[in-house]
Amino acid sequence: MTATLQASIAAARQAVLDRIAAAATASGRAPGDVTLVAVSKQQPEDRIAAMLATGQTIFGENRVQEAQDRWGARRNSLELRLIGPLQSNKAREAVALFDVIETLDRPKLAAVLADEIQRAGGGPRLFVQVNTGEEPQKAGVIPTEADAFIAACRGEFGLQIEGLMCIPPEAEAAGPHFALLAAIARRNGLERLSMGMSADFETAVRFGATSVRVGSALFGTRG
Repeated sequence: MTATLQASIAAARQAVLDRIAAAATASGRAPGDVTLVAVSKQQPEDRIAAMLATGQTIFGENRVQEAQDRWGARRNSLELRLIGPLQSNKAREAVALFDVIETLDRPKLAAVLADEIQRAGGGPRLFVQVNTGEEPQKAGVIPTEADAFIAACRGEFGLQIEGLMCIPPEAEAAGPHFALLAAIARRNGLERLSMGMSADFETAVRFGATSVRVGSALFGTRG
C-alpha cells in the first residue's frame, strides 16, 4: 500500500462522510444516524488495507465465499454485511460469518435461516430485500407481497426482521423507490433502511436511509 493510495482512499472516505452529514443535516437528521457500509466486493487487497487504515469497520460483500476468503482471518472488531443474493445452500456459512444479512427474500431462505440460527444459538441481524422496481433479473420480494412476507418471517419462521433493503432500477429516479421502501417499513414497524449507493446515497439519506452501501465513491472504479 503506497502513501498516495492511502491518502486517496482516506480523502474519498472523508468526502463521502461529509456528503452524508450534509444530506442528513439538510433533512433534519443527525449525521450519526446514517451508517456508511464500504462495499468491498472484488476490491484488491491494497485498497482494502487502505480503507481499514482509515478506521472504517463496516463492510459489505456480495458473495459468501469471497467474504470468507477475505475476512475469515480478521473478523475481530469488524462488521460484515451480506448485500448480495444468498443461496440456501450457503446459509450455514453466511450465518457463521456475517453480522447482517440484507437479502432475505423468499420463504425457502427464511426457513433455512431460521433452522441455522436456531442450530447456532443466534445469528445475524436480518433485512428483507424488496425489489421495488419489480425487475425480473433482480432478487427481492415484490412490493405487493412484502407485508405478507415480513409477517411470515416473524410468525411462521420466528425470525426477527431488523429492516428493509432495496436496489432501485438504474434507469429510473431513485427517490420514488426509496419512498416506497420507507412506506413499507413504516407500516411494518421497521426502522432500519439500507438504501443508496455511490450514485444516489444522498437522495437515500433524505428519504430516511439508516445505512448506505458505497463502493466506487470510496474505492474508485475497479480496473
